[in-house]
Amino acid sequence: MKMIMMSLLWILGLFVIYINGNAQGNKASRKEARRAELTTGYNIIDSLLNARSFVLAADQLQNRIGDLMEVSPAINFIKVVGSTGILQTGSNSRIGSNDVGGTTAEGSVGNWKIFTEPRELTHRLTFSILSQIGNYDVSLYVTADNRATATIKGLGPGELTWIGHLETINNSGVFKGRDTF
Repeated sequence: MKMIMMSLLWILGLFVIYINGNAQGNKASRKEARRAELTTGYNIIDSLLNARSFVLAADQLQNRIGDLMEVSPAINFIKVVGSTGILQTGSNSRIGSNDVGGTTAEGSVGNWKIFTEPRELTHRLTFSILSQIGNYDVSLYVTADNRATATIKGLGPGELTWIGHLETINNSGVFKGRDTF
């Protein structure tokens, strides 16, 4: 009886060691798979930024004191197509100067600079937009899992931050309002 109990304990011990070792192997393979997924995302974002063809669809807007507001990504976006850029804010509940409850600034893109961090799998992009209603400096930060934050500063003291994700032009589904003059 004692011998059977010892044998069962040994078998149980070996089984626990096997399960623990197998779980660590799965954890390592999951980590490698996640890293490969992030690397793919990093490369896709890199190609979008270098092609100057993307939309940052905002899920939230944040003012300079940190107040967050949930917004519709269809009418709150930053769009870059070649040498043209569009900054737009909008609201579903009121009509603004752009007919979608906010402001639309469309103009030429300049001072384009991309900074990559391959170890961290992130991109930082800075550029400016010269529009009819003002000059805006844009600082965009994008992670490999497509979380994007862009802070816009004009000539005045305020700033506005778009928080969302990058999309291709064809998949964006954004609606541009009337240009603000």
